[in-house]
Amino acid sequence: MKKSLNAWTVEGSLNFEETFAAVSAAGFDGIELNVDGSGAHSITLSTTKEEFAAIRALSEKYNLPVVSISTSLWGSKMGHPDEWDAGRELIRKQLEAAAELGAGGILIVPGGMGGDYTIASVRKNSIDFLKSMKAEIEETGIFVGVENVWNGFFLSPYDMASFVDEVDSPKIGAYLDAGNMLAFSVSEYWVEILGSRIGCVHVKDYKRNGGLNSGGTWQDVTHGSANWKAIIPELKKAGFDGYLTGEVFKADDTMSWEDYYKKVAGEIAEICTYAE
Repeated sequence: MKKSLNAWTVEGSLNFEETFAAVSAAGFDGIELNVDGSGAHSITLSTTKEEFAAIRALSEKYNLPVVSISTSLWGSKMGHPDEWDAGRELIRKQLEAAAELGAGGILIVPGGMGGDYTIASVRKNSIDFLKSMKAEIEETGIFVGVENVWNGFFLSPYDMASFVDEVDSPKIGAYLDAGNMLAFSVSEYWVEILGSRIGCVHVKDYKRNGGLNSGGTWQDVTHGSANWKAIIPELKKAGFDGYLTGEVFKADDTMSWEDYYKKVAGEIAEICTYAE
């Protein structure tokens, strides 16, 4: 397994070149970029092929592959049919970014409950949306991973597994965030159930105040309640041998950004050893 870093972890004022330079210097093997509304090192819905070419040149210059494309823009788009046009625009931009930058996967987020939209209706709508784009996605050859996030949609690994299975595409699977279930569940259990459906992985950590559903706080990788010595071997058993992408955020104002990146790289390097 290799260590990667989501660009949200990087100091927000850095431009693309500064971002690639900093992440490469810290010892990461790859980087995940994001489609956002704006940002010094963000892809946007208006990013051009020429701009993608410049980003890819930086990836090659710093020997830092772009491994996946995330985004903050999904919201309720997949679950609400009146937002499907915007959803198609977003997923197409993510797929374009992945193709232009050589990334193997993208992250998408189903959901959007509330008001007249029950979890049952949102689940059906999200599955129908993805089925409507199956042929287009499969033609690209790029993996599209649905992520478990804090939106009340995937409440167990069985929810996530059955969702993926009902969509029924070899290119649509699970983007597992190994920290997002820690408040109420156990990460390695999700890996066991999801198995070969997992195509991409986010790593973060959460320290529970006590047992499950007792509250807690986000922590750096290896500083929370995640049992990485169980999670990583379970991922290997499931056939996953890709990038572990850190999605963490600097909280210590006394530490330099450079030292923080190196710290995160060291923590992910440590958990990578559990696959040996």
